[in-house]
Order: sequence, then structure tokens, then C-alpha cells
Amino acid sequence: MPYAITQTCCNDATCVKVCPVNCIHPTPDEPDFGTTDMLYIDPATCIDCGACADACPVDAIFPVERLTKQLRPYAEVNAAYYADQAPPQQDPTPNFHRWGPPVFHRDIPSDFAPLDVAVVGTGPAGMYAVEDLLLHTNSRVTLIDRLPVAGGLVRYGVAPDHPSTKKIGETFSRFHAHPRLRLRLGVEVGKDVTADELAAKHDAVIYAVGASSARSLGIPGEDLPGSVAATEVVAWYNGHPDAGAVDLSAERVVVVGNGNVALDVARILTADPEALAGTTIAPAALAQLRSSKVREVVLLARRGPDSAAYTAPELLALAQQDDVDLVVDDHDPRVAEAIAAASAKAALLQGVPREAVDWSAPPRHGGRRIVLRFNSAPQEILGDTQVRALRVTGDVEIAAGRVIRAVGYRGTELPGLPFDAGTGTIPHEGGRVRPGTYVVGWIKRGPSGGIGANRTCAQETVGSLLEDAVAGRLAR
Repeated sequence: MPYAITQTCCNDATCVKVCPVNCIHPTPDEPDFGTTDMLYIDPATCIDCGACADACPVDAIFPVERLTKQLRPYAEVNAAYYADQAPPQQDPTPNFHRWGPPVFHRDIPSDFAPLDVAVVGTGPAGMYAVEDLLLHTNSRVTLIDRLPVAGGLVRYGVAPDHPSTKKIGETFSRFHAHPRLRLRLGVEVGKDVTADELAAKHDAVIYAVGASSARSLGIPGEDLPGSVAATEVVAWYNGHPDAGAVDLSAERVVVVGNGNVALDVARILTADPEALAGTTIAPAALAQLRSSKVREVVLLARRGPDSAAYTAPELLALAQQDDVDLVVDDHDPRVAEAIAAASAKAALLQGVPREAVDWSAPPRHGGRRIVLRFNSAPQEILGDTQVRALRVTGDVEIAAGRVIRAVGYRGTELPGLPFDAGTGTIPHEGGRVRPGTYVVGWIKRGPSGGIGANRTCAQETVGSLLEDAVAGRLAR
């Protein structure tokens, strides 16, 4: 019986390395890698050895026969990927994939002197860089974070009801005790130490500071009380030290955006608090959810369901909730046409009920629900001293007491380093800002890609650093 990769896949390709028959794709050297929602196991080639399940850092891989009710669709999801990839043919031969020639990413002279490298940021991007340096070089690493605890995005960005995804933090934390690593927490660059001081004390510095601020909508009323960024909500339910309380007194909440973060917010706000009690959710957030008045969350998307920003696994998880209804607002015939045509991600909504919603009325009584409204761009947040509605495309007013802006993250400027205000990133070439100064992760490439995308990103950056070191371009 073959194995299948499921919802919590982090795309870091650890499983690819251990598969003896090369049946997991896309691999890091294939064009689709980094663009697909997850990795997939070819059921026609899998030999049921279980090596991938043992290696997976987020417990996302299971034998098909042991998939739970919620995960059972992933047997077809994995198989469908290969059905879509294979050319039409009558040959019943299994779709066996050949190994490519071996590739050696690190070519370091035997007399290479140890480097002292500082890595700023303990999230996935920083830790993949740390892993590369400690496992493939003799470098000494100083790992720095402005917060009093390590973890970054894994600790404070992953939803608490995704415990398997958070498990990758255990993989990273084993390096904290490495004999060539010094961990310095509660140290903020630009406040406790300058970029110049770090550069003076290390051969190289890698900045993995992420993209912690929220993008704005750029519409009137955005600053009204009751309008908050999704970054604040995520920080609230994950217990970030800088987080405050989130007001849950409104019956209807509109989340502008339909990426994975937007779905996370909608799921947490409508979840049964008792189901979250055994997770890593912040105690203060759990207490607020127990007295929450939120009964309906609207996910507002500018475009249609065929070009939705969420990944298929996240939508499947949303649709499989037993105690929360999922509804598509049937206001636009183009939405129904896309779903019927099963185009792209619209096919995922074929079993979801559609309803013409009266947005001037309060949410219906009964249980909690999430409403997907497509082809609706926000125009203005309405209210005098407090949010009362959101006006969207077509001059429709959605009555709501809260608006949560989930339209993406953005990097912030770091004193002493160049910054591109247009992209919210630090300019670089292959991760190199200048010899001795490097970037990795979202501050390097913008807020795109999940946890696993940082592995190949870190490989490129560390490669540039080592290239400079071998060429003698670093000031020792």
C-alpha cells in the first residue's frame, strides 16, 4: 500500500532525499518546486518502505490505508498530480522516475579556515542557514533574535491548530545546543547592537529578519477602530510578546484576503474553543474566544475562485470542519461558472453550498459559518468612531463590526542596511547584499513561499557567502 503526503506538508524536500525510488515530486531541481501547494508521492512507484514518513519533520506522510477521514482525500490528491503530469499513453508500465546525476552544492578547500558567522533571526530561514553552516562547514555561528524565545515564524506564525507543522521547530531547536553555536536571545539589531558592530565582530552576517509588518489596503477608513491587520490577530492567538487583545464583540467579521493566513484567522475565530484547549494557543486568546460573539467570518477575495490565493490543503481543512458551515456567496454568475467548469482551484468548491447573502442583515442565528465572497474588492471601510460596514465592488455594503486586513506581509527597514521601500526587501544578488552581509527568507525574496521554500533560499545565500570567503572577499 503506497504512502500519501497530506495537509501539513512543509515542502522542504527532506522526504525527497531519503526516497529510494525517487517517487516524490516535484524535487528541488524541477521547475514546479516551490510553486505547487505541496509535494506528492507517486502511488504507482512507491514501494511502501516508509522512509519518507520517518524523515518528514512535520508528520505529514502516512500509509494510504491509515489515513483518517479528514486526510482520506489526499490519496486522490497525490495520485491526481501524476495523472495530470503523465502524457496520454496506453502503456500500463508504472511511472518510474530516474535519478539525475549527483550534485555537490558545497566545494570548499581542505584548508578552509573556520568562519565566525552571525545569523539574525531564529525562524525557518535563519535556521536553514544555520543548519547548512554547521553541517557543511566548520563555521562558528552566533544566532541572534530580538525576542526572548527562539522560533520566529514557526512559533508565532503557524496557527495553533496545526501542531504537526509546528513540530519542525523541534528539528531546528536541536541546533541550539550545537557546540559551535552561541544563542543570543533578547538582542535587537539597531537597538542593542548596530549592523556595523555585528560586521566588525564577525566574518559575515546573515539577516533572516522576515517580513513582520502588514501591507495596507490603501482605502478610506482603514485606520478606524475595529480595523486591524491580520498580523495582530496571528500574534494574539499565538501569544507573541508584542501582541495585545483582539476585540471579539462583533457578530460578523470581514477578512480582506483569501490566502492561507486569512483562512487561518477565519478558522480560529469560528473554532470551538474547547477544541483549541489542547493546542499551543495563547491562554488569554482562548479565554477571549470562550466569550466571543463572532458567528460569521466573511473571506473577501478580489478575484474569482479559479485564482484563489489559498492552497488546496488549507481549503480542504476548512471544508471538513464538522461544526462550522462553509458557504460561497452566490452574488456573481462568474463564480458559479468557474466552479461548474472546475477550473483550477474553483474545482475544490464543487461540493460547497452557494447562497445569496443579504449583507444588510445581521448574521443568521444558529451555528457559526464562514462565507467566501469572490470578485469583490474593498472600496471603503465605513463608520464614524467605529467600523460598521465595508463597502465593496458594486457599491455593496457588508454590515460588519470588524475588518481584518490579510493582504500580505511586508519587510521593514533595518538601520545600517539598504532597503527597497517598493518591495519591502533588502536589495541583494544571490543573497549577497555586499561581501560580508547577506539576507535570506522573506526579507530577501518578499513574503512568498512556505517554510520549506527557505531551505533552497538558504542554500543560495550560504553559497554566496562561501564563494566570497574562498575568494578572499571577506574582511576577517
